[in-house]
Amino acid sequence: MLTLASKLKRDDAVKSGHSNSATADSTRRVSIRDRLLVKDEGYYQSGKFQFEIDVPEAYNMVPPKVKCLTRIWHPNITETGEICLSLLREHSIDGTGWAPTRTLKDVVWGLNSLFTDLLNFDDPLNIEAAEHHLRDKDDFRCKVQDFIKQYAR
Repeated sequence: MLTLASKLKRDDAVKSGHSNSATADSTRRVSIRDRLLVKDEGYYQSGKFQFEIDVPEAYNMVPPKVKCLTRIWHPNITETGEICLSLLREHSIDGTGWAPTRTLKDVVWGLNSLFTDLLNFDDPLNIEAAEHHLRDKDDFRCKVQDFIKQYAR
């Protein structure tokens, strides 16, 4: 999280003109890669997961695009890195989708909630993982730990 904060601070400096013109062109579209370290609790404890956050030119009228770069066994993240998180949806029926008042900090908090709150699988992206969790929580935990050992150290 510290590297994400410093990246955003550098980008703000570039936008405000405190940097050379060669890097000013890169502010039109920002891509941030950072590691989200999971707390010492829950299924994903001790895993380190890398995400790419692509901030489009139309931000904050449209949400950033987020992808998990680390293979993971998760009901709301596919093995290819697609993420199901309501606040990243541009249009949402329930009102929890993206709004111009949301920030990248909200995105990071939302990603963190995917690792700490495994209660709501009404709309899973990885149906196989969601059904696995419902069917056998102990075996699900074992598979998550296997993925962490293989991909998230």
